[in-house]
Amino acid sequence: MDPMRSQGGIQMLLSAEQEAQQIVAAARNLKLSRLKQAKDEAEKEAARYRSQLQADFQKKVSEGNSAATAKQLEQETVKKIEKLKQSSSKVQSELVDMLVKFVTTVKN
Repeated sequence: MDPMRSQGGIQMLLSAEQEAQQIVAAARNLKLSRLKQAKDEAEKEAARYRSQLQADFQKKVSEGNSAATAKQLEQETVKKIEKLKQSSSKVQSELVDMLVKFVTTVKN
């Protein structure tokens, strides 16, 4: 085998490896910049949403007196409790059956 030819092949392999490393590094940098951009956009969106909720809260506080707001919150709470009771009653029998099955099943 010709030594000059084998050295040329080695040089080609080394240059191809360096080029591949550069491509991987560029892709990694692009990925990091995209992740940073997405994080920045998410933080901006969260800040906008937070300020919107804060504005809505301030508006509700300023519109009604505290007694009316408390009554409304109490009504909403009662409704949510009823929904939770209904949903829990739907799965209660299944849960009891499952617990009985696991308690009464004997494993060796």
